[in-house]
Amino acid sequence: MSDGTHTAEEVALARLPSGVELTTTVHTYRGDEPGPTLYVQAAQHGREVNGTEVLRRFHDRLPLESLSGTVIAVPVANPLTFDRVSYTTPEQLDSVNPNMNRIWPGDGEGTLHQRMAARLWEYVAAADALVDLHTGSPDMLPHVVYREGDERSRALADAFGTDLLLAEQAHEDATDEWHRRGFAGKLRVAAASEGIPSITPELAHNKQILEEVVTEGVEGLLDVCRYLDLLPGDVPDRDRILVRNHLGQVTAADAGLFRPNPSLEVGDSIAVGAAIGTIYHPTTYEPLQEARTDQEGVLYALTREATVTAGDRLASVALPVEQ
Repeated sequence: MSDGTHTAEEVALARLPSGVELTTTVHTYRGDEPGPTLYVQAAQHGREVNGTEVLRRFHDRLPLESLSGTVIAVPVANPLTFDRVSYTTPEQLDSVNPNMNRIWPGDGEGTLHQRMAARLWEYVAAADALVDLHTGSPDMLPHVVYREGDERSRALADAFGTDLLLAEQAHEDATDEWHRRGFAGKLRVAAASEGIPSITPELAHNKQILEEVVTEGVEGLLDVCRYLDLLPGDVPDRDRILVRNHLGQVTAADAGLFRPNPSLEVGDSIAVGAAIGTIYHPTTYEPLQEARTDQEGVLYALTREATVTAGDRLASVALPVEQ
């Protein structure tokens, strides 16, 4: 048996107005034995750096001598947002589609992000499974999102192994808000619509490398490889909390300073009307909003940012699903 191979290829995603090519690196790991192809990427949103660090450590941990099949990994899917440590690309470069994760599978003759996505979609289309690594707010319970009713994607999420699995409705089953926010153009949704089992691990926090969530991400990818028979070994049995309703949010009704309820922690089960926190006027001290939940469920995100504006997300609550 050989040791397998690893190659790193610089790939042109698009061309900037100056004529400079926008490139990224695509890593390909090939085993000596035939098997499925797994596509993994990180940093569509450039401030979400933990996924990039997961892939660096996954590179060090992946035993090529035991690999059957192929793993394709893109540690920086969007170099523009990565360099700006941002969520979106500057308006001057793509005023139509500033968020790359809203335009998949892309368009080779479209806007900048559409062209970038179309180039990477060439790798996605050849895959048997997909993992799109993301991170969220600083105080968020790590979880994996998959399309509700898609059992193959659900099994992939279960293999990845976070404590919380979140089913998201899509297309005709989704809410008006889901459509309004362009979620049909997410990479995970577009790939699942093409019959590719797909998940989005949300590993928590941005702009900082957090050892605990990075370790969880590396172990999750290795377990996905075991589940797909890319690697030998069994995926351990774990207790899971199954939830749904990705858009169950408590939002700020006014601008001001937000003091979250100090007794709350992410992962708590909360009731309808539970107090999330209070928004105060910073100069008059007037309470402007007593933020409360409108549904019971699992609190999986709670902002600790003090300065908020109207419409900001204060908390996210998901509905438990009977197993």
